[in-house]
Amino acid sequence: MTHRSLPAVGVLLLAVALTAGCGSDDADRPNAAPPASSLPSQDATGLPSAPPPLSGPGGSATTPATPAQPAPAQPAPPQQGTTERRPASPPPVVLPPRPAGAPAAQQVVDAFRAAGLKVTRPKDRSVDCGPDGLGLGCSEIVATDAVTIYVFPDEVSASDIAETWSGQSYQRGAVVLNYLEAKTPAADRPRYEKALNNLR
Repeated sequence: MTHRSLPAVGVLLLAVALTAGCGSDDADRPNAAPPASSLPSQDATGLPSAPPPLSGPGGSATTPATPAQPAPAQPAPPQQGTTERRPASPPPVVLPPRPAGAPAAQQVVDAFRAAGLKVTRPKDRSVDCGPDGLGLGCSEIVATDAVTIYVFPDEVSASDIAETWSGQSYQRGAVVLNYLEAKTPAADRPRYEKALNNLR
């Protein structure tokens, strides 16, 4: 080696020494990688694990407070409407039908009129045949000022009632004429009975 090459070797050694000494300044460079202790730790899946708990007073570990979740709103109970209780109405009274061939009470009234007999203010009172009325079990009733006409479902029932009203009634088949509440003079009753007998 000649004396002329000595300065070049010295410059090269100085450059190597400077490069080796400046390695500690990498941490100050913005592109330098952060130290391993500042990177988040990863679990076995390679994902970042939860940060370690914070230290509270006295060195005890504390967990960060989570905001309180509001309780789910409970549905309001359904409002119960008031139910109106209506009184139970009794079932309609079903009267027994008059027998086939027997005249209706109104037909008897019409026959009296045709015979020139008084049958003023006729009124259908068939509802009185039921248990809420007289309870006689009749089929029809038409009351007039002169006489009341009853029609029964059979002749036996008519005969029983006629005997009960003995002296104040007249029976023909299922029809009974009642004079108890009538204003018909006793002398005129045979005319009503004749008109009923002539009714076919």
